[in-house]
Amino acid sequence: MNATKNHIGKNQVTRRKTTRKVTSTIGQVRSLASKTKDLERNSERQTEVCTSSNASNGFLKCKFLPKQEEVSHFQGSKKILNTERDFYKSLSKFSKQYGVEPMQTKDFGFPYNLALAMWDIKTKMKQANADWNQFKLIRTNKKFHFAKEEQFCTNTSLYFIPVVPLFKMLHDKKCKKNAQLLLSVFSYLYHIANVPYYRQQASYLYWIYEMHEGWMEEDEAGEDSQHYCREFEMSKNIGDKIERKIFNIKNLDFFEQRLKCFKIQNEFDIICHKVASEAFALYSEYPNTTIFRNKPSSEENPHDDDYSNKAISMDMYISFVANTKGCLYNNIEDSINAEFNEYGSIEEPTIYLPINGTEIPKADFDFEYRLFALMEKLHQVLTC
Repeated sequence: MNATKNHIGKNQVTRRKTTRKVTSTIGQVRSLASKTKDLERNSERQTEVCTSSNASNGFLKCKFLPKQEEVSHFQGSKKILNTERDFYKSLSKFSKQYGVEPMQTKDFGFPYNLALAMWDIKTKMKQANADWNQFKLIRTNKKFHFAKEEQFCTNTSLYFIPVVPLFKMLHDKKCKKNAQLLLSVFSYLYHIANVPYYRQQASYLYWIYEMHEGWMEEDEAGEDSQHYCREFEMSKNIGDKIERKIFNIKNLDFFEQRLKCFKIQNEFDIICHKVASEAFALYSEYPNTTIFRNKPSSEENPHDDDYSNKAISMDMYISFVANTKGCLYNNIEDSINAEFNEYGSIEEPTIYLPINGTEIPKADFDFEYRLFALMEKLHQVLTC
């Protein structure tokens, strides 16, 4: 994965509520390593063992239908009847949309009839070389219907926004006006876009920082322990100071005024003004929209320790972070990439488009496209 983002921790303090809602930018990110490695095969084949020529091969020609479950106590329920009605109504629209003839399964008992119909339509869609993973049976307003899943590609990147560079700019007379302008951008990402902050206990990065600090304390005799200790203290102190500043809602109240009064004198001013203008446009057009608006619902079992069945959640690769440079961050980035490589998939903004027999519209990811691009540009400004 590429990197510019943060993670969750153990603090008991939750984000303070404000009257407005609000991330981050991208650093140098790495691509995820392959989830599995091919095992080397022995070039020497095992001795072939054949069954008797009289053995029947009919077993290989059989098709096994979904297993029927005992659900007699559900029969006659109004809720079951409504579910079946919604399912078959949507299945009819789906079959017409994609030109497939569904198997007649209404005479089977519930829920076997639905499982059999899903098995049948899945098989036929795969035979037509369609990507079945794009189609979902979802529930909206207590009704079931088929939908096509569209995802926004995040390019397996870490969207981490560093706060230390902003702190340094605020204390540099030459960049103070630029820093005040970017404060409004940070406040937008914090309050409105709702980007996680690494100093908050509920964030993924908080836990990552705490874990590395624990390792450092166990290795007090290490050559780099004093250097790491200074970096940790800086990440805490500066992180708390910047959070107090961007928490101030006046940064949003003065956002437009700061843009209008900002004087451009050099190329860096041009870049800062452009990034701030794009952020203000998002704030104006999507005043209450968070980066998690199209976060897919999690289907993972919270008690399942098999990482291959879990997905990297969006709040794990989107966050404010202390810095995206230095030994401490390099170690944190390595830990994150190592952990992420154990997961089976990644959560990305997802939209489900109803299949109702009419032309399926294109998914609207305008907000996501602009916000993720904004975070990348902001990171470039802060690390140039």
